Amino acid sequence: MIKYFCLSISLIAALLLVAGCDRLDNQRIPPAPVNITFATVGDWNVQGIGGALDYKRFIKEQLLPPDYHYSALSATGFGGILLAGDVNGEPVAYDLSCPVECKRDVRIFVDAEAMVAECPKCHSTYDIFSLGGHPLSGQAARDGFGLRRYNVGPGRNEYMIVSN
Repeated sequence: MIKYFCLSISLIAALLLVAGCDRLDNQRIPPAPVNITFATVGDWNVQGIGGALDYKRFIKEQLLPPDYHYSALSATGFGGILLAGDVNGEPVAYDLSCPVECKRDVRIFVDAEAMVAECPKCHSTYDIFSLGGHPLSGQAARDGFGLRRYNVGPGRNEYMIVSN
């Protein structure tokens, strides 16, 4: 009897442990094409980011930023692109759409004082500078919804941002 009781307790503990594991869903935002290129190092220096903790938003429909030259091949994801420099100065890119809201026009913004990205509607916050878009608070943290990431890599001369 005690053997079955201990086995039951062990099984329940194992199930709780597995159920309690944090899982990140960073695929809630629908896949959408991304193509932002910087033809020269000079273009990157002017239109890209300057280094650690710097950021810039790219939204083709709104021609943001105004100094970026969009082409017919340019694409900025589902809701736009947030290009940021992580704490080491490496460029990272996220979709601007909040994964809780899943709408093109509900875009996260960077709270420069708190150094987090925040959704203006659900008020979820995300770490964009050191934790790869992981949720920090709000419904996104409760449900495990992270920001969709995009690849940033070498282009012809400097960087390009493309879909996963």
